[in-house]
Amino acid sequence: MKKTVWLLVDNRQGSAGQIRGIAQQLSPQHYTIIEHQLTYNALSALPNWIRGSSLLGVSAPSLLEHQGDYPDIILSGSRRSAPVARWIKKHSHGRSKIVQLLYPGMFGRKDFDLIVIPEHDRGKISGDNVRFVTGSPHRITPTSLSAARTQWQDSFASLPRPLTAVIIGGKIKGKGFSAADALAFGQAIKHFHQARGGSLLITDSRRTGTEGEQIILQQLSSIPAYTYLIGDNKPNPYMGYLACADYILVSGDSVSMCCEACGTGKPVYIFSGRDWLTPKHHRFVDSLLKGGYAASLEAMPLDYQPQSTLNPAAEIASAISKL
Repeated sequence: MKKTVWLLVDNRQGSAGQIRGIAQQLSPQHYTIIEHQLTYNALSALPNWIRGSSLLGVSAPSLLEHQGDYPDIILSGSRRSAPVARWIKKHSHGRSKIVQLLYPGMFGRKDFDLIVIPEHDRGKISGDNVRFVTGSPHRITPTSLSAARTQWQDSFASLPRPLTAVIIGGKIKGKGFSAADALAFGQAIKHFHQARGGSLLITDSRRTGTEGEQIILQQLSSIPAYTYLIGDNKPNPYMGYLACADYILVSGDSVSMCCEACGTGKPVYIFSGRDWLTPKHHRFVDSLLKGGYAASLEAMPLDYQPQSTLNPAAEIASAISKL
């Protein structure tokens, strides 16, 4: 008999992508996936010890429609969705099991059957119901890469090979993306191209900022490239970049971008900059370097090959099957 899995998805694309990445690793022969889109109001900002196991702060008509027909598994991807997951478990009389991504806070921890924490957050929490994984789950699979390659390879066919994807992040909480770091990133990309040749596939982030964007593009202006900047009025080639690139250069400010790059199995080089990444980000980048999933762009070992492909979604799906 199939198990039913509810995905608690909100408007944060990062956490939504993680949940969907795990869901696509669950066999459709054994699981029925139902996605519930959560919409929050101002009360969702209340701490979870106040919200408890309730729908306080959430508009949840689709959840209410299923009263009496609760799932076997609940996938919750953020602090804000944790009280909703606990509400569902309470109303299922404990039958529904909760898989919680990221740290949900100390309150109500016994209600979570599995809490998945990134390795770089080790120390926040421990216990029999806690599992640590490198990085974060993502939706990059051989199937998704094959589909993107078919869609995009003609768009890059005229560019000299090899193709190097350049994925640019930007400011993070409490840390701006300085002109100095943008210049250093641009120069590192240029040096990599001088050693490897070929062309670049360039894209940026909403967090890059106009100054950082222009500094990097100026450094790369003489190199053949396909460029997509946030706000361009054309299809976003991001998945095509990951699928068609021979090498991937990515900034270490984004957990999701780095993990997606490392999920391709291709040589990935991460740029860390100076006095930019937080201690948490440095721990994250170090976990990828030590795991052999990526190399440092600043060190630039040109003979680098990844030791393995990063796939935490498959690890979590395996753990779910054992609940």
